[in-house]
Amino acid sequence: MPVSLSLTVNGRVATADVDPRTLLVDFIRNQLGLTGTHVGCDTGQCGACTVLIDGNAVKACTILAAQANGSKITTIEGLASADGELHPMQAAFKDCHGLQCGFCTPGMVLSAIDLVQRHPDADEKTIRAELEGNLCRCTGYQNIVKAVKQGAQAMRR
Repeated sequence: MPVSLSLTVNGRVATADVDPRTLLVDFIRNQLGLTGTHVGCDTGQCGACTVLIDGNAVKACTILAAQANGSKITTIEGLASADGELHPMQAAFKDCHGLQCGFCTPGMVLSAIDLVQRHPDADEKTIRAELEGNLCRCTGYQNIVKAVKQGAQAMRR
């Protein structure tokens, strides 16, 4: 029996009837067509599916869509302004070359935004510890750490 849900995703209300077993990541990708939220491992280990739910980073493969009912969700597609200007953290990842293949980048950027909201002056050790749940197989994390520091500075302005 389907479950009715209503969420605000990237500032737009989304309503649907879904199978109660539908994962939030599948709802976002398949029902809403927001494919920037990636499916990497399906076990909550890689962080590629990270979104912001009511401002907090959550791995969307670990939560049912019905559990997010009534929430405000931000995906990578919802960060840039309407005129296309990148969010400061997105711009920092671009400027610092904090990505290579880009698969982990959406989840990494959203996790970094949550990190900076909780630790505005995070040092390298804190940044690395906070991003442990987001795997990058390409970069070695050096430029990701630089990007988070630069993005944090820009977010404070």
